[in-house]
Amino acid sequence: MSKSKLLEFLQKSLDSVVLVKLKGGKELRGKLRGLDMHMNLILDEAEVIIDDKNSQKLGTIIVRGDNVVLISPPATKE
Repeated sequence: MSKSKLLEFLQKSLDSVVLVKLKGGKELRGKLRGLDMHMNLILDEAEVIIDDKNSQKLGTIIVRGDNVVLISPPATKE
């Protein structure tokens, strides 16, 4: 998938909760408020997922794109 198609796909996920995996193994969950061509992300109501039952709230954060390994958009209903 080309970078422009990926950005277009992720634009559809704006204002939805996404899961973001980072280098080093950390996982974040939050409402995707914005992104750019470098995959820098703005997450609102973000939290670090510690385990299945625990998380640490972070609030609004900016995630630098070169740390992002995976972005899981919300499930779509068809």
